[in-house]
Amino acid sequence: MTTESMPASTPGAQAPVPEESGPGAAKSAGALARARKRRSVARFWQAYRGHRGGLWGLAGLLLIALIAVCAPVLTGADAQSVTEAPGGALESPSAEFPLGTDQFGRSVLALLIWGARVSLTVGLLAAFLCVAIGTVVGIVAGHFRGWYSTVLMRVTDWFLVMPTLVLAIALATVMDRSLWTVIIAIGVTTWPTTARLVRAQTLAVESRPYIERARALGGGHGHIMLRHVLPNVMPLVLAQTTLVISSAILTEATLAFLGLGDPTITSWGGMLQDAREAGAVSAGDWWYLAPPGIAIALVALAFTLCGRAIETVLNPKLGVAR
Repeated sequence: MTTESMPASTPGAQAPVPEESGPGAAKSAGALARARKRRSVARFWQAYRGHRGGLWGLAGLLLIALIAVCAPVLTGADAQSVTEAPGGALESPSAEFPLGTDQFGRSVLALLIWGARVSLTVGLLAAFLCVAIGTVVGIVAGHFRGWYSTVLMRVTDWFLVMPTLVLAIALATVMDRSLWTVIIAIGVTTWPTTARLVRAQTLAVESRPYIERARALGGGHGHIMLRHVLPNVMPLVLAQTTLVISSAILTEATLAFLGLGDPTITSWGGMLQDAREAGAVSAGDWWYLAPPGIAIALVALAFTLCGRAIETVLNPKLGVAR
């Protein structure tokens, strides 16, 4: 019998090497996934660095966030106290008070630093609530067809055509005057734009062949939405979040200026309201009016620059179009 006719089960034949399985394979798969994420983040940062406006916006946000976190160290814990104010009422800028004082004798610079905490907190939390609602509604409306999508989109259209500020004022009026009221009022009235964008992206994702394969292999609605659709719409959600934050900060300042914010906390919009009530407009006390308004504009601009840069990185066609 020749060598070619020997059966594969002879002792001299080499057995096939089994594939790696067990905990070692799981660890290697996890390490591979982490390596891919690190490479993805590195590519994103390399592309983001090419946008000068995005870098300026990010640097400004980091500086403002650092100042807000270090507010007790920079100004002292009693900087907001009315009874322990160190200066006179509405003093002009000086070496002791670089931005002057308010009607109670408190340093406007110290109030500006403390106000950054509230404005950034409200902007971030309200934007998170807005984007969360919009993402859930958009994915569900894009995944399920028929009357589910119709009802959700008609509700979205109703919120979309209604003036956002009017709805926020109505909610802030009927609810208790607190920081959480402002966050909820902003979050539940600004989600329709995000829902529309996410629904359009969901429809595009679900038209791809691998979604059909996932359905053919027995993937349910939850599996498809969480494992396939959500990761593909997250870049859009991230870019939308940075843009919504600036809008939320402006809305919070507007509500506080109208007297619908929490009177026990210091915010930039509340400072403008206090300046108006103190007669700073008619008296020409610019040092009381200008700093909070400029701070609101700078933070909104910084978030907008970051959002535009992220949007361009995630969708390079936008950079070509511009």
